[in-house]
Amino acid sequence: MAEKRLTGTRILMVIAPDQFRDEELLEPKKIFLEEGAQVVVASTRDGEAKGMLGARCQPDTLLAKASAGDYDAIVVVGGMGSPQHLWDCADLHRLLKEMDREEKVISGICLSGAALARAGVLAGREATVWPAPESLAALNAGKARYKKEPVVCDGRVITANGPEAARQFGQAIVKELARRLSRV
Repeated sequence: MAEKRLTGTRILMVIAPDQFRDEELLEPKKIFLEEGAQVVVASTRDGEAKGMLGARCQPDTLLAKASAGDYDAIVVVGGMGSPQHLWDCADLHRLLKEMDREEKVISGICLSGAALARAGVLAGREATVWPAPESLAALNAGKARYKKEPVVCDGRVITANGPEAARQFGQAIVKELARRLSRV
C-alpha cells in the first residue's frame, strides 16, 4: 500500500449552509482522506448543509469556533451559497487572516476565491475564481492578480475556478501540504 503523504495533517473545509457546490467539497475531501489527512467541515450555522446538486453534509463545527492553530490548511468551498454566506463572513475573514499570519495553506475554489480576496489574503498574489463579474471585481478590489486558469498556486495560496477543477485543486493542496511536511 502506498504511503499516505498527509498523515497527521488537519484540514478545515468551509461550506455555506445552503447551496455549496457538491463536488468542490466531496472530491478534494476524498483525496485528502485517501492521503491520510483528518478533515473537519465547518459552516456558519448548525444543522445539515445542502449542496446545489443534492448532497447533504452535517458540519463538524461552527466557523465561529474554529481556530487557525488547530489546522494545517483551510479550503473554502464554492457554490451559489458562497456570496451570501461566506464572502463577508467575519468569522471566515478572521480565520483566513490568522492562517495567513501563521503561514498555513489557504485555498478557495469557484466563487469562494472572492471570500479570500475580501478577507485581504490575496493582495499581491496570483489567483483564479469563477469568472462572474462580482467575483472578478472582488479579486480586483482585493489586489489579487487574476489568472484565467483552472488552478493557480501562488506558494501556499491555492485557488481554482470551479467544479471541473475540483480534483486538480485537491491534488494541488495535497502537493503543497506534502512539500511542507517534507521540510519538517
